[in-house]
Amino acid sequence: MPDSPLRPELDAKWRFFWKIGQRPPQASDDFPQVVPEGFPEWEERMDTWGNTLFSAITSIAEMAAIGMSVPKDTFTSRMEGGAHLLAPTGSDLEKNDKGAIFAGFHYDISFMTIHGKSRYPGLSVWTRDWKKRTVKIPSGCLLVQAGLNFEHITGGYVLAGFHEVIYTDATKEAVAKRRALLEEQGI
Repeated sequence: MPDSPLRPELDAKWRFFWKIGQRPPQASDDFPQVVPEGFPEWEERMDTWGNTLFSAITSIAEMAAIGMSVPKDTFTSRMEGGAHLLAPTGSDLEKNDKGAIFAGFHYDISFMTIHGKSRYPGLSVWTRDWKKRTVKIPSGCLLVQAGLNFEHITGGYVLAGFHEVIYTDATKEAVAKRRALLEEQGI
């Protein structure tokens, strides 16, 4: 069972959308590039990381097509000119506490979502038999989740993955360890 209520409440996070790749001139892009204060290299880092993740998603989409015995570009040709977004998330782990909802129980509407390793635990996913699992992404690895568009384009062969991000006991422990380390370093 999800920890977040089934009636969504406002998430305790900040989201900074950053467009990746080229969009057709007629595309309606009503999400601005957001640059948070205090990050002078933001644009360069977002472009570099976003293009790296997009390259990984492109390879995964091609591998999925080959694995499903359809032409290699079945998915990637439909991704061209799409609204690809890098969406770094900020969470105030000092202001919030155990039980805070950073992303309530949901699935993504996108084709695929790809995550790097988070500095703090709290992401849970559900298996097809509705078992909740805590996600631990190893260093140097990425997590890919199927979104609703992938489910639709495959006629349900691939199912969108349910997940949530909650401030857990493990999050609280990680925050305490980080705080102690910073105090030890005099920061």
